[in-house]
Amino acid sequence: MGNRGSAPAFATGFTLGVAMGLLIGLIFAPVPGKKTREVVKDKVTGIPETARELTADRKKVYAETWKQRRGQPKVSDTYFE
Repeated sequence: MGNRGSAPAFATGFTLGVAMGLLIGLIFAPVPGKKTREVVKDKVTGIPETARELTADRKKVYAETWKQRRGQPKVSDTYFE
């Protein structure tokens, strides 16, 4: 039994499991459907804005890190010049 392809298979299974768990949770939720849909809609509409904020912050951190590391000797194999 090899490990080849196990990461994509795991990711697929995990994603499907999360989706099924969410679906079952929404179906059996103690809150009425209309209220649940409003909550889900509010959460989903905020995702793109949150992603943009996190990406912008990450870009700033990477830019500052590369400025600081530029010209320094290579410390490990994880740092590429």
